[in-house]
Amino acid sequence: MFKVKTDTITGYKEKDIPFTILSTDEHASKLAILLPGAGYTTQAPLLHYSTGIFLRKSVDVLQVNYTYNDKFYDHFSMEELVEAIKHDVGAVIDNVLKENSYEDYYFVGKSLGTIAMASLLERETFYNAKAVWLTPLLNRDDVFEAMLNSHNESLCFIGDDDTHYNAERYSQFVNNPKLVTSLLAGADHSLQYKSDPVNSIDFLKTVIKKIDEF
Repeated sequence: MFKVKTDTITGYKEKDIPFTILSTDEHASKLAILLPGAGYTTQAPLLHYSTGIFLRKSVDVLQVNYTYNDKFYDHFSMEELVEAIKHDVGAVIDNVLKENSYEDYYFVGKSLGTIAMASLLERETFYNAKAVWLTPLLNRDDVFEAMLNSHNESLCFIGDDDTHYNAERYSQFVNNPKLVTSLLAGADHSLQYKSDPVNSIDFLKTVIKKIDEF
């Protein structure tokens, strides 16, 4: 069994940002922080099974359940949305760490969540954190440079049919020995085949197995 605590913080422009903490051990020394995509929630397969992996290892899991596809954000420019993401995720983490202390950290960021992840890994608190980049937004300079120059042990999973895949930038990751990359042939931004759900499960198994071994 595990305990579930849900709460909210007041985020950017007074918008409530919900989050959930799941734990199996009162004295867990490790925390995994899950940062979903805009439409790819923490209940979607990659993040759902990642949560299960961490809980099985007695790692607390923080799911930041922002909703940036909500109408509230329709008028936001991309620049303002990025500001909101960084502000909101930072505020949730500050709130959680004010009440709980951990020795080790994991990040799992999906798509939009990799924007926040790129910023958070600059914090001294997360100097030794392990990072999992799921379909990172490689065309964004902040995400690309954070991955290229990161000293954190990291995994990256992206498909070559993902609109955010950039072959030239991806090829440079070979220069970072801390970053282990996996390019999934034919996979889209959800790390699946568009019209082949059965074989898409193989992609899911591949990614989850590597996260489990990380």
